[in-house]
Amino acid sequence: MKTTAPFVSTRPALSRRQFLRGTGILLSLPLLEAMTPAFATVAKRAATDGTPGGKPRRFFGICNNLGLLPEHFFPKQNGRDYELSPYLELLKEHRNDFTVFSGVWHPDVDGGHPADNCFLTAAPHPGSAGFRNTISLDQYVSERIGHLTRFPSLTLGVNVQQGVRSLSWTGSGVLIPCEEKAADVFSRMFLEGTQAETEAQVRKLETGQSILDAVAGQAKELQRTVGARDRDRLDQYFTSVRELERRMKMSREWERKPKPKVSASVPLDPASPAAYMEKVKLMYDMARLAFETDSTRSISLLLDSVNSPAIEFGDVKTSDGYHNLSHHGKSAQKLAQLKTIDEWHMKLLANLFTELKAVQEDGEPLLDRTMILYGSNLGNANTHVTTNMPALFAGGGFRHGQHLAFDTAHNYPLPNLFVSLLQRMGLEADKFASSTGTMRGLEMA
Repeated sequence: MKTTAPFVSTRPALSRRQFLRGTGILLSLPLLEAMTPAFATVAKRAATDGTPGGKPRRFFGICNNLGLLPEHFFPKQNGRDYELSPYLELLKEHRNDFTVFSGVWHPDVDGGHPADNCFLTAAPHPGSAGFRNTISLDQYVSERIGHLTRFPSLTLGVNVQQGVRSLSWTGSGVLIPCEEKAADVFSRMFLEGTQAETEAQVRKLETGQSILDAVAGQAKELQRTVGARDRDRLDQYFTSVRELERRMKMSREWERKPKPKVSASVPLDPASPAAYMEKVKLMYDMARLAFETDSTRSISLLLDSVNSPAIEFGDVKTSDGYHNLSHHGKSAQKLAQLKTIDEWHMKLLANLFTELKAVQEDGEPLLDRTMILYGSNLGNANTHVTTNMPALFAGGGFRHGQHLAFDTAHNYPLPNLFVSLLQRMGLEADKFASSTGTMRGLEMA
């Protein structure tokens, strides 16, 4: 069999730092064969100009990184006539508004706790050396329709270990930090700044756009001296820069538009991380208000239970930190406390569904236009397994009211749901991460 010798360049390696030196800034370029270091290729971006049919559709991804006790979450029967499990019984008034899945996973996403960073990316082997994440589902949506709203996306969190965990990742695998203060989120969405503050923000956006123009101009000069494959990568780079410029221009225009008015007041953030459930409720409220005012159409929320202490809610206070409780070792006392925590999660989720159904948008309940994925990266926190992930999918204009049970020994790809979700949003997509198609058994309404 004929083999091809590896390409070896004899010309001096192009200095990435030298290329950027004249701009006085640091902006990532794609990996070029003319460069020695291994930098990530910037993903090519595309965007639609509107939502088909004129119906805005939204996505809300929620991950509790310590999961749920599987014996109380998964139903024993499949199909539409399944008997509600103890946890799902708390959602019974919304039975026809959600689908529950069993036997699903992110193929090759292992590593226990680090897998939470891959809940919306499905990037394989997060615990391995040299792991680099990929774009998250919320950011994939944001890149395509984020220009239609004041905020392309919101990345929220509760008790998050900052700089280590997030559900939101850019196309080049960069973590987007979570916003943890509901009051700050509320202020950004609804409180007007002074005229001077507005103009200062506009100037910052204009400066950023001019920097992008300068770097793109230098990259054009570079394009004449590199090989064909590098030119292709630079074309992708130009696409990403121009898309970012377009989004910055839209942001500048939003800065001068009045913010929506709401009757809600600025929330009061709990001072203690022990008020975990109160924090979750506040973030659900922020998501509902964001969707209700069409401030964004893409939100992620990481509930960092691993980083949470003993929890206080109502008259209940757990005896140990959330993480330690999850390693219950079949202790009856720890299991009872975990069950109580899980039930509160289900009650808060039921309340979110109720409030979204109560809001009407063009005569339709807001829940029917909002796709909510609630689940975990861990199928069982006690053993750190990442198979048979608990997953519940609600709203968004699908035929719900069913339990889709897949093989718990040979799991079905959850990213197939991501493809179905993207198509329901009117986006052209037939692949996301490790998907093999759309979600089998899930039909649009």
